[in-house]
Amino acid sequence: MFKFPGDFYWGAATAAYQVEGANSNSDWWEWEIRAGLKDRSGQACRHYDLYNQDFDLAKQLHHNAHRLSIEWSRVEPEEGKFSETGLAHYRDVILALKERGIEPIVTLHHFTNPIWFARRGGWLDRSSPKYFLRYVGKVIRSLGDLVRFWVTINEPMVYVYHSFYLGDWPPQEKSLFKARAAALSLVRAHIRAYHLIHDVYRRENLPAPYVSVAHNVQAFVACNAAPRSMAAAYIRDRWFNFGFLKRLIRSKSLDFIGINYYTRSLVEPANWGLRSMLIDTSSRSTLKKNSMGWDIFPEGLYELLVRIKIYRLPVFILENGICTGDDALRWEFIRGHLKCLAQAMGQGVKVLGYIYWSLLDNFEWDKGFAPRFGLIEVDYGNYERKIRESAVKLSQVSANGILEDEVN
Repeated sequence: MFKFPGDFYWGAATAAYQVEGANSNSDWWEWEIRAGLKDRSGQACRHYDLYNQDFDLAKQLHHNAHRLSIEWSRVEPEEGKFSETGLAHYRDVILALKERGIEPIVTLHHFTNPIWFARRGGWLDRSSPKYFLRYVGKVIRSLGDLVRFWVTINEPMVYVYHSFYLGDWPPQEKSLFKARAAALSLVRAHIRAYHLIHDVYRRENLPAPYVSVAHNVQAFVACNAAPRSMAAAYIRDRWFNFGFLKRLIRSKSLDFIGINYYTRSLVEPANWGLRSMLIDTSSRSTLKKNSMGWDIFPEGLYELLVRIKIYRLPVFILENGICTGDDALRWEFIRGHLKCLAQAMGQGVKVLGYIYWSLLDNFEWDKGFAPRFGLIEVDYGNYERKIRESAVKLSQVSANGILEDEVN
């Protein structure tokens, strides 16, 4: 048995574009049409209208925290023109959480951009941090009195990898040079936003906020002992897991380390070329997998948390979840990761909380609606919600903070 601290945060996450619906001023909305995706986001989960219902369910599941994102394109649909209606909506959403005793953890950028920003060049534009900062300042001054936890950017390296390295997400660039340029823009944007958020809180005499990013990490494991595989695993770990993070650590722009963890990559490059080194090529894994073929490897979370301990900052698990049609496997996944989380905490890693991805089934980007990550099932025909058994089992842990030993 493991007892989590009494002030531990338990909850689940959503991202605006994936659940709200009708985000027609976003670059993703435009790209879905242009790319001819089989599934388009459309009304998504209608969370924009049904958030009170969804938060009632979260409260029923003993959640005391919820991670959400603000859709930049709703707040600034045209360059330099802010929507007071959009800001008022998000204020209502955050107040709805607080009325239920649920701590809001607010993300400012979760993969999507306003169309006007994308047409300016997006994160390849050298002025992109300036535009982001203008948006951040407006949001913080409008909502800062309600929020303690801010996440500036969600999974910057995932965004860079898919949008500028693999080129399978908008703007579908495929260039190592452009990937590096976008990553540098995101670093600068976070650092400047970090200081701006703290400055606004000081000026408005508010208690100091907690600001971070949500950084996706993976366990990179060499497929064999061959030098090429070992080198590729090392390069990917250094580039994807720690390169961006170390820049922010050096700049002292993190109040905690936000971690998203899902899987491992079994690495076996086809050749010594850098592109091969940075792309998964092995399919030899025999581990259980989610419905998108990702390995289930809780041990990787433990190992990464122990390594991150050297930075002497608290850690917040901001995403951890599984898409599957087998709800028993979902609970096995959750329980396995909570066990490894407890082991890391036993090694002295300070963890603030555990946020499951996701509260609801949702629009999973270019994969559409087929992947089912939700603690709560969504019927996309009538938008009815149904709590899954895995959610009930997690709620039993979050209710008293006790992870019981497995019963054989």
